[in-house]
Amino acid sequence: MSLDVIRRGYERALEWLTVILMAALAIEVTIGVIFRTAGYSLVWYDEFAAILLAWLTFYGSALASVKRAHIGCPEVMMMLPRKLKFAFRLVAEVLTIGFFLLMGWMGYQVLDVLSTDYLITMPSIPVSWVQSVVPISAVLIVLAELITLPKVLANSLSTCEISGGASH
Repeated sequence: MSLDVIRRGYERALEWLTVILMAALAIEVTIGVIFRTAGYSLVWYDEFAAILLAWLTFYGSALASVKRAHIGCPEVMMMLPRKLKFAFRLVAEVLTIGFFLLMGWMGYQVLDVLSTDYLITMPSIPVSWVQSVVPISAVLIVLAELITLPKVLANSLSTCEISGGASH
């Protein structure tokens, strides 16, 4: 199985996850507006919407990573000589992966601290479960970086790097 097949499958799974989260957020907000308009505000509405938005942001970032769609400066990279372009790309990738490994580890450490806390409006849901999005999305982003790394490094040695997507 080639890395491109793995990347496409991974991308598809993350697309489905973000679509499901987006639909859940839209439905939840619509229900909240309907109830509020009818004079029966849902006490958990705001907290749940904030959680869904945060999850959508974190998991959407993993999707953007596998698509190489984060903000970048491909025009600047194109102006560099091949060896320098490769060196910059390699350093950027190492720093990105290192950052998300650190974020994942620290996010995991925080879960233990939050293990006794529960949501205010939904007291049966632990805060640690909600905050688990941080280490999980960090791992997903690192996987996305590693899956796309060989192609990104190979492209950095070519004369033209712009291929329809941004890079970071």
